[in-house]
Amino acid sequence: MATEAQPIEQQIPPMPTEAPAVAEPTRSDKVKAALQAQSGHARARLGDWLKGGDLDPVDLIQAATKRKHDKHGQQIAHQNSALAAAAGQLAHAKMRAENGEPVSAGTLSSLAARVAAEESKLAQLQATPVLPPTDREIANVGHSKRAGRAAILFGGGLTSLSVVGTSIEMAAHGQPMLLAALGTAAGYGWYLVSRPFDAGQPAPAPTTETQTLAAPVDLVKTEAQPGMRDFNAPPPPALTVKELDEALRAIGEVRGDEQLQILAVPQRDGDGNTTVVFDLPPRTTVAELKKKLPKLAGALGRDVSMVDIEKAGTEVRTSLWMTDKDPFATTRPSPLIKKPSQLDAWKDGVPVGWNKRGITIRLAINNQSFVIAGTSRSGKGVGASNLVVGASFDPRINLRIVAGKQNAEWNPYAKAGVASTYFKPDPARLLALLQALLADKDRRERALNDLGKSKLVAPIIDKIGGLEVVVIDEVATYTRPGKPLREEITEALIELSAVALGAGIILVLITQYPEVDVIPQALSANLGAKWAMRVENATQSNAILGAGQAGAGRDASKFDPPRPGFGWLVNPFAGVTDLARSFDLDEDERGEISMLLEKAAKIREAAGRLAGQWDDPIEKHLLNTTGLSSAAGGPKRDGVPGRNVLNLRPEQRMQMDALRGCLIAMDDLGRDVAQLKEMAEIIGGGMTEERLSELLRDGGAGGTVKVTIPGLPNRVNGYKRADIADALELLEGN
Repeated sequence: MATEAQPIEQQIPPMPTEAPAVAEPTRSDKVKAALQAQSGHARARLGDWLKGGDLDPVDLIQAATKRKHDKHGQQIAHQNSALAAAAGQLAHAKMRAENGEPVSAGTLSSLAARVAAEESKLAQLQATPVLPPTDREIANVGHSKRAGRAAILFGGGLTSLSVVGTSIEMAAHGQPMLLAALGTAAGYGWYLVSRPFDAGQPAPAPTTETQTLAAPVDLVKTEAQPGMRDFNAPPPPALTVKELDEALRAIGEVRGDEQLQILAVPQRDGDGNTTVVFDLPPRTTVAELKKKLPKLAGALGRDVSMVDIEKAGTEVRTSLWMTDKDPFATTRPSPLIKKPSQLDAWKDGVPVGWNKRGITIRLAINNQSFVIAGTSRSGKGVGASNLVVGASFDPRINLRIVAGKQNAEWNPYAKAGVASTYFKPDPARLLALLQALLADKDRRERALNDLGKSKLVAPIIDKIGGLEVVVIDEVATYTRPGKPLREEITEALIELSAVALGAGIILVLITQYPEVDVIPQALSANLGAKWAMRVENATQSNAILGAGQAGAGRDASKFDPPRPGFGWLVNPFAGVTDLARSFDLDEDERGEISMLLEKAAKIREAAGRLAGQWDDPIEKHLLNTTGLSSAAGGPKRDGVPGRNVLNLRPEQRMQMDALRGCLIAMDDLGRDVAQLKEMAEIIGGGMTEERLSELLRDGGAGGTVKVTIPGLPNRVNGYKRADIADALELLEGN
């Protein structure tokens, strides 16, 4: 029997039981989740940015360096303004005086002194090198950058990130429509800050395509033509880090696995000078590296004069400077040629030369004595001239010059009247001068006691009679074994060098025999400023610079090539010993020293400090001791002491002028006899026959005598040349 048919749905076997399906996230949910992740990355990167995690130490060093250079430039600009203001006031005062308005000489002198002081300050600023930044200055740049970022962010200045931050928050709270604004406002920047972030990881560099979209348009920069270097690209460095490392390894300052830490990468300026700052391995120091400077220069392919090393903070932090050309190859004129103005030698120093980096060296004249030494024709005389000529531009300095030869090398100082004392070689007179200075030291110390001072300071220089600068040329003329009065002179020099500096008495010794017999150790030890020009051997070099200096690389016998005025200079005022070359200052061919001394004489005359204008205790002592005066070089201003002409009465001066005028008249007439009338006519200036007769009689020439004049039939009353000359010689003290 057939079975009954079943419904179709009962014929289908049952399906296995499945878990309930989970609803798929909507597009809005996916956007929110992605935005949350991106927001976390952005916040982390933003926090790292605010902390300065992306700041490169090299960038910070360069920024700190730029900040120091900018500040230095601002100081120079400010000083230029101060100088312009002072010069304007002086010009206005002069104009008022020319227009007949009451302007005192003291006011003009004060304004002129202020202009000179401002000029000196400006010159000092311009000559001061900008040192590499210290660790603190570098750290301050980092602090400033982080503070600036915080100010920008919280002040609303960082527009894109503000929009980003707002968009993140609003999108997370159900406002995804702002994503369109987010994409428009942040663009590629949002992509950079929202990528997965690891601490210290910078944002990836954009591709060319995205950078073109994100970077601002530079309306100034001009693209270089194909095959041509961009016009504003820096020149290639003269020194790479690799070359520096290899050079230091070649001389043993870097060894094995030791590494240099470069703090300021090598940078080359337009003059071919390269500067780099680095830390040496802790095993060595900058001082040790300086001893190897000649070897380092050789390893770098340079002469020692083309490489310079300075300590830039710690014992291992080194500032290395290198140039492409010899900085001493050509001569330079003294800056006084261009600006012969009053100087403050005590505070600002006097310009004497330049160093490797081309910076003017100014030696202060205070609390240090000097020795300048070198063989014949080494240029020591030029170096000394720069120092002494510069000193003449400070009217507070009393120059006492003792020549080493009978020539006219130092005569210009006497002729201009700037030398308070000047005489040619004379051991007895030198000893008398030194004894006078020792006596004056006691007077000065009593004055310091009355003023409550232990030593001389700038504000009281004028109150104790100024500074005494004693220049002794060719000191070996007096101190070599066998010379007259050698022991007495040497002992006096040693005593002055040891105890008189604090009273304002300073020695300047010049010699071409740098030997212990000439400058004994007891004297040399108290000569703080030393300039060693070319000498014959290391022993002589050490006699000037100090024991062991030749072994430390400072050997004045090894200059190659030797140049006039070039040598090792111990500058105690700057605390350095370095190569220096003196400015070119010529008298025989260009007359530059006489020209400068004429300018200095005007400054001294205005201050009342020319020889003969003030009561000079040293010359008074010499006059009392020897009966002869060497003020301004003596009567003829040629270094030969004589009668005290500078202190003659006005009537005696007129008598001397009349006697000289008569000799000139006889020269004009071409004979050795003359009548009063014809001589008076030639002298001119209102001179009468009667007045001339009176002056000649009182001057020691006597009355007229019978003389024969060619062309006249009879003998007439007149004077003979011999009588006039004898009277003049007597007045001059010869």
